[in-house]
Amino acid sequence: MAKMPDYAHKPRKRFGQNFLHDDQIIQRIVRAINPKLNDHLVEIGPGQGALTQYLVAQCAHLDVIELDRDLVPLLQAMFSKHPHFSIHQGDALKLDFNQLKKGQPLRVVGNLPYNISTPLLFHLLSFRHLISDMYFMLQKEVVERLAASPGENAYGRLSVMAQYFCQVDNLFIVKPGAFKPAPKVDSAIVRLIPHQSLPYPAQDSHVFEQVVRSAFSMRRKTLRNALKGMISAEALTSLGIDPSIRAEKLALAEFVAMANAIASQQSTKTKGNIDSPSNNQ
Repeated sequence: MAKMPDYAHKPRKRFGQNFLHDDQIIQRIVRAINPKLNDHLVEIGPGQGALTQYLVAQCAHLDVIELDRDLVPLLQAMFSKHPHFSIHQGDALKLDFNQLKKGQPLRVVGNLPYNISTPLLFHLLSFRHLISDMYFMLQKEVVERLAASPGENAYGRLSVMAQYFCQVDNLFIVKPGAFKPAPKVDSAIVRLIPHQSLPYPAQDSHVFEQVVRSAFSMRRKTLRNALKGMISAEALTSLGIDPSIRAEKLALAEFVAMANAIASQQSTKTKGNIDSPSNNQ
């Protein structure tokens, strides 16, 4: 196990730093990840290396991405002796994860800052073809939103988009006392496994994203009103969807069905415009 150097580092609010120190929780996270000797792991936000020290000895390659420049010397001092350890100083939100791929699928883990967790998740989902699974420490409410089912209060746009791309598992809660400094909220560990084949593929992913965004933009609106101008009440009824219900009642398959109906309608209109004789002829 790596020994932490004599190095004082005060957690910085602007980086959303809360350092994990509870060894029982760390061990539980490691067991959940279950790293293998041929794995290529990527850790986002290693901080002071609490989780890193257990991962680095159990995988074929470990890339860590750390935004805080002042933590880089500490991490190098602790782990540079491992030939398969690489550190990347920078913002994971701006990283092209294609640069890390060396053959094996990436396994991505991290204690994500609460203030960037949602945009970072969407950024990682854009590289899902490179990733076999992801394990993240997030604010408990965010994990509940990711894993929520239709009809639950936490169910929303994040739930639908994450579950479209991944199997989502809410694994366990982590209390504030596991961190220094202790955050004011509970955290939780979530597992995301990108689907190798989408269970409900959308004809047009942009239309699907637009439908989900519009449906949840004002949660108290019925589908008839939230999607007005995109799809008629009659078309919703023909899909077996009640236009008078709200978005949080719909399952993923129903969102995809609506998006596909809209995409087909748009395609028909476009084709009709192309096939129509020009007024100038």
